[in-house]
Amino acid sequence: MAANLVREKLAQATNILDELGVDLWLIVARESDVLGDPSLPLVVGTSVTWDSFFLISRRGEHVAIVGTGDVENIKQTVAWDEVIGYVQGPSTALLAALERLDPQHIALNYSTDNNMADGLTYGMYLRLQAMLEPTRFWERVISGEPIASRVRSRKSGEEIRRIRASIATTNEIWEQLAEWIRPGATEREIAGFMHEQVNRRGLETAWDWNYCPGVTAGPNSPIGHAGPADVTLQRSQLLSLDFGVRQDEYCSDMQRTFYMLGDGETAAPEPVERGFRIISGIIRSAAEALKPGIAGWEVDQVCREAFAREGIDEWGFALGHQMGRSVHDGGTLLGPRWERYGQQAYGIVEEHEVYTLEIGMTVPGFGWLALEDDVVVTAIG
Repeated sequence: MAANLVREKLAQATNILDELGVDLWLIVARESDVLGDPSLPLVVGTSVTWDSFFLISRRGEHVAIVGTGDVENIKQTVAWDEVIGYVQGPSTALLAALERLDPQHIALNYSTDNNMADGLTYGMYLRLQAMLEPTRFWERVISGEPIASRVRSRKSGEEIRRIRASIATTNEIWEQLAEWIRPGATEREIAGFMHEQVNRRGLETAWDWNYCPGVTAGPNSPIGHAGPADVTLQRSQLLSLDFGVRQDEYCSDMQRTFYMLGDGETAAPEPVERGFRIISGIIRSAAEALKPGIAGWEVDQVCREAFAREGIDEWGFALGHQMGRSVHDGGTLLGPRWERYGQQAYGIVEEHEVYTLEIGMTVPGFGWLALEDDVVVTAIG
């Protein structure tokens, strides 16, 4: 990530600490190419090899304590005020920094609900406890979830620009697919065409290559995150794809559904047309409800009530999730108040967050019909 974007996110983190009345955000990391904390690319901008400690202070002082081999990489980001290298161990430097900053709260990088704020391993938690328990600082430790979630969720202008570019590329690929698609193609061939488009542009898929795109061809194809199979697309069937790209480190995540006209057909049958009307209408309703200040579950509920009015069984997943550097970017979820989602559905929507809006339904005899769009929340909706 460019250094200016790291500095932008660090400044944002400082403001969020002040907003929440928390003195220090402490990100503790192990070898990040193996066990990378999700916040590191945002506020550090490079990887680390040895156990590392990143102290982001409410006062605007930022201290990185890293192995000597990592010092130069951190300095080259031109984002960190003080970079301290260690050889034998980090505890002396860490305790000295804490003594100088004397934070009343130390927000650690763990969370029970948001995986994007839960980068601290249990082993490192125990090591940190051993370092700090003899001091006054251990009793000041709290979860850093509110800071990590906000830093990740509140997209900067540059982040939104990159997401828009990723979406624009994805739309180009959808257009290429629309020209190429034909009855008789297998799901594997359809996925292969999409992969060819990604490779041609020198990009990556937004999630696991084997399942991006997810391809559902006709009524006999599995629905969900299953990989493409040898199922053949036939006339008078629906073809649904879940697909996104990662471009310049930021993602898109979209779903489109095509209907393959049958012999003699000039338009889709009424059950299919009705499905498109319902799904696209509900996504528009969700977009209209999505405003700063509303809880995530309330947006999801708008759509579940619309499904109930149509007499359709509700879907078994959330209406939408945040998107950015990762396709599932943590934070507030536009989802139901189910156990599996913990507290995420109770989060409050904020300006500058980017969400997907996705919903689907089975059209009996024709297959799975789903649409997904990516939207940014502004001050007015």
